[in-house]
Amino acid sequence: MSSCFLFGLIIGSFLNVVVYRLPIMLERDCKAQASAFLNSLEENHSDAATADEKTNPFNLITPNSSCPHCQHEIKVYENIPLVSFIFLKGKCSQCKQAISWRYPLVELLTATLSLILAWHFGFSWQLAAALVFTYAMICLSLIDFDTQLLLDSITLPIIWLGLLLNTKQLFVPLEDAVLGAVLGYLSLWSVFWIYKFFTGKEGMGYGDFKLMALFGAWMGWQFIPLIILLSSVSGAVLATLYLLLTKGDHNKGIPFGPYLAVAGWISLLWGQQIIHQYFNLLQL
Repeated sequence: MSSCFLFGLIIGSFLNVVVYRLPIMLERDCKAQASAFLNSLEENHSDAATADEKTNPFNLITPNSSCPHCQHEIKVYENIPLVSFIFLKGKCSQCKQAISWRYPLVELLTATLSLILAWHFGFSWQLAAALVFTYAMICLSLIDFDTQLLLDSITLPIIWLGLLLNTKQLFVPLEDAVLGAVLGYLSLWSVFWIYKFFTGKEGMGYGDFKLMALFGAWMGWQFIPLIILLSSVSGAVLATLYLLLTKGDHNKGIPFGPYLAVAGWISLLWGQQIIHQYFNLLQL
């Protein structure tokens, strides 16, 4: 169990990198493709952009992490998950600017969820799969919170992984997984178009549809209603609290992905028990 917690701390540190860099990588890639597409800019800028990418690569590995305030390159001993934050007293070793609390919190959250998964599934293939699922949910939630984007580069591979795992019925039979992916996508897709028809506004993004398809691919069509219900309740409660505490703009869009991720994670672990308990209450 302790090894799983330590493993989660290390992965949590890497997830912080993914959450920060992946949207920037996507933005750069989109700009490069747009530049190449526009013939008027192709000769002047595309070669320069390609050369800059080769001389100054930016990906999940390169460059090394640095302080956003003074650009001090973070040393290995300054990047030990959770420990370095405590040792540095939450400040950069050079400029003494505060380090965001989000970094250690993500590391601690990842380690805690990893520990819960180890306790729930034990040492098994289900544990390995659930860890990948959980780490993907953390990344998607934080990126969606920051950018209101659910990136295909994470969502689509995890959909295919869920279907692949269920060819061996790791969580549900493959037929249930395929139907779940279809029903999951169509469930929110239908709500999107109904809402748009009556209001003329888009209530959610296509990334939410794909995230629901992901849940269906992992857990089967039977869990789709539960996930929608749990995400709606948690979204209503937490979004209201967030707006009250931050005095945020009520007209500003609130990402739905994090609430879907919470509901999906709960359903993966305890969905069957929740459904059984619900039907038991109906029979009383």
